[in-house]
Amino acid sequence: MPPSSPRTDPLVVPEIHAHGFRQARQARRAELVEDYLELIADLIADGGEARQVDIAARLGVAQPTVARMLRRLAEEGLVSQRPYRGVFLTEAGEELAREARRRHHVVESLLLALGVPPDTARRDAEGIEHHVSRETLDAFRRYVQAKSG
Repeated sequence: MPPSSPRTDPLVVPEIHAHGFRQARQARRAELVEDYLELIADLIADGGEARQVDIAARLGVAQPTVARMLRRLAEEGLVSQRPYRGVFLTEAGEELAREARRRHHVVESLLLALGVPPDTARRDAEGIEHHVSRETLDAFRRYVQAKSG
C-alpha cells in the first residue's frame, strides 16, 4: 500500500502497542550487557582470562568505552575485576552468558535449517537472539528439532 493511502486495518490496542515497545527497549538494554558477558566468557574459555584490551579489540570500541561498561557490569554484580589479572564473570554473569549463548545457538540453528549460509546465520543470530521472546524461541527450538529428528 502506498504511503499516501488511508489506513484500512485497525490500530493495535494502546496497551498492546506500548507493551511491544517496552519489550523492544528492554531487549536493546540487555543486548549490550549480554554481548559483553558472552565475549568475556569466550575469552576466558579460550585463554583463561579476559583483558580490557582484548574486549575492546573484539568489539571494535575504545578501551574507555569498555572500562565504563565493565564498571557497570561490576556494579550489577556480573563481573569482577582484578588489577593486572583481567575480568572474570561472577556466577550471575556466567548464567546470563550461558543463557545468551543458548538463545544464540537456537536462533542460529533455525537460520541454518532454513538454508541461510553459516557465516550469515552466525552474524544474523547475534542480533536476533536478544529480541526474540521465550515463546518464539521455543517455537524455533521445536521447528529445528522436528526438522533434524
